[in-house]
Amino acid sequence: MAQLPDAYVKRWDYDQLGSVAPKLNLKQIDKGTYHCMMTFELDQEIRQDDWQVRLEPAFQPYFHWAPHITPPSRHVMDQHCFRSPALIAHDGTRLLILIPDLDLIAKDADARWYLDLDAPNNQFVLGMSRTRVNDHVLFEKVEGAAYSPGTFCIGFYLMTLEDDQAALNPWRPVLQFLWGRWGHSRLRQGIHDRAPLEHYVKHAYDWAFRHWKDTVWQEFVWSGLKVGAPVFIADVSQSPNYPGVPNERESRSIWNQAWFSSLRSAQGIYRYGKKQDDPELVRKARLMKELALAAPQRRGFFPAVIATEMKRVMVEGQEVNRSGSWDHAFWGNSNRNPADPWGSIAKAPYHVLDMSWTALLMLRWHDEIEPDPRLMEYAVRYADALLALQDEKGYFPAWLDQDALVPLDILRESPETSLSVTFLLKLHDMRPDPKYLETAVRALEVVINEIVPSGRWEDFETYWSCCSYGREELPGRKVVRNNMFKQCNFSMFWTAEALFQMYKTTGEMRYLTLGQRVLDEMLMTQASWQPPYLHVDVLGGFGVMNCDGEWNDARQSLFAELILQYGVELDQPEYIERGVAALQASFAMMYCPENIKTKQQWERAHPFFNEKDYGFMMENYGHDGDVGEDGRGMGTFTIFDWGNGAAAEAYLRIKAHLGQTLKDRYGYDITH
Repeated sequence: MAQLPDAYVKRWDYDQLGSVAPKLNLKQIDKGTYHCMMTFELDQEIRQDDWQVRLEPAFQPYFHWAPHITPPSRHVMDQHCFRSPALIAHDGTRLLILIPDLDLIAKDADARWYLDLDAPNNQFVLGMSRTRVNDHVLFEKVEGAAYSPGTFCIGFYLMTLEDDQAALNPWRPVLQFLWGRWGHSRLRQGIHDRAPLEHYVKHAYDWAFRHWKDTVWQEFVWSGLKVGAPVFIADVSQSPNYPGVPNERESRSIWNQAWFSSLRSAQGIYRYGKKQDDPELVRKARLMKELALAAPQRRGFFPAVIATEMKRVMVEGQEVNRSGSWDHAFWGNSNRNPADPWGSIAKAPYHVLDMSWTALLMLRWHDEIEPDPRLMEYAVRYADALLALQDEKGYFPAWLDQDALVPLDILRESPETSLSVTFLLKLHDMRPDPKYLETAVRALEVVINEIVPSGRWEDFETYWSCCSYGREELPGRKVVRNNMFKQCNFSMFWTAEALFQMYKTTGEMRYLTLGQRVLDEMLMTQASWQPPYLHVDVLGGFGVMNCDGEWNDARQSLFAELILQYGVELDQPEYIERGVAALQASFAMMYCPENIKTKQQWERAHPFFNEKDYGFMMENYGHDGDVGEDGRGMGTFTIFDWGNGAAAEAYLRIKAHLGQTLKDRYGYDITH
């Protein structure tokens, strides 16, 4: 039997199940990879609250990575967050990686697998226990796990590397291993079983502009100009088939924000309208552009949301939400912010990230969709205001006080800066000016030096969305027990994109190399396999952060093209496959006959659904860390701009930009 190398593993041990010791099978697969399987033969049921295998590295790491955080010791990384599961540690030279043997995880075992990382005590743990969710979303062990009579196996792979390059990008060997062992074959098997993605695009637009049009499409006059857009959010109770009283989940509004971007969706609608020779869709897309331009600028800055007031009213004896008329609409900003979390849109501070994203989309419309000088001039006014916000280090602040337009202190130095870099590089490309390039370089360099090495991926979503854990005490500080920041993959995406665009602008290879490192860190939040205990297809879909529960989050439609761009530039087939998988996953949550498993789950959650609901699509799956065959985990709403409309736009954009390259060079025809 093989032995784990002393240079990497100081000691390791494991528990019995009751009085039963496992049969150990440890073998070396290649120079640096080992496989360990422990087999229990049980002749009676064993009840045991917790079982563990514990491993102590033979060196003192300064870097750690895990898929979730476990702040107190009662918390664990439940298998619900096993998207690309691994425990990683290195000391700058030696790299140690533990990967659960995913082939051994059963569909419905009573005891769930978990990982844990205790950095201060230098310990990796793979274990089994029952768990429950507390906070949003942390997992803690609970009593009551049982093991039935028969044969039971648990195991892991251990990778050991002594390579400076591996330490610079510790995620590359993990991703390569996971995709090579599980993701590649699953993707190839499913390619020919999937319906053409065009079918899903049609469902999305039929849902928004035919079956649910009275709820979704909003068209009105603002300052004498006709504007329009799909509504921000539509609740399941607004289905034409719903048997009860409809209820609005949030105030009727339209957003041009980092998640919910009407102007992004408009570009997909325009492309589809042109392809289908549908002047009505093109008209709607242009109204969405007009709404973006209608946002009033103050000294170059502008709001992200137009909204109506919502009130509680009695309808048929039931108290429900009803929004007011667009005649009394007002401009404001995202209420996902630190000044007043989930509070007033009207009083929310300006978000620099949202403005840079919308201004970037204005430039992309002008460049790719149809020229409109107003878009360029609007973006230039914003860019010149943005330059004045850059601090001495190079950062752009996250938020501006609504009245004084001065930066708020929270997240003044964050990777949200990276999106402004991409905007300035696009502006420099379209209207060359050294001030835009020089400012972008300064901003990206500080992110490279201060954010990337430590993994400080803190952005608005990390603390001021639905996951508030650590909001008060964690910004700028690591979770000590895991030696990791609470992280969100959104800022990884913005940074990987900025690095890619800086490489394309300057030709400097170091930006591409660093970009690949950040991209790989982001890909650790992508599903590299299909867990048997999930009830929809998730391969290629993304989670959000290391303290949340989502699978198949809508951001995968935003991430897919960037993954493919890196794949083409590096001629890396794994990235091509991961990008294709992300694009396919963008439609996985759609209610439609093409998604057989998803359709079943939707109908179990909402039995009144029928063909008039085809195209309805929740933004993610398992958001609260809990799923079930009964439809748990399916959600209750659709956000067109962060769901079906966003997925449709991604497909149409990727088809326009990379469709022929993917077909000719890599054999992926995304239209079939």
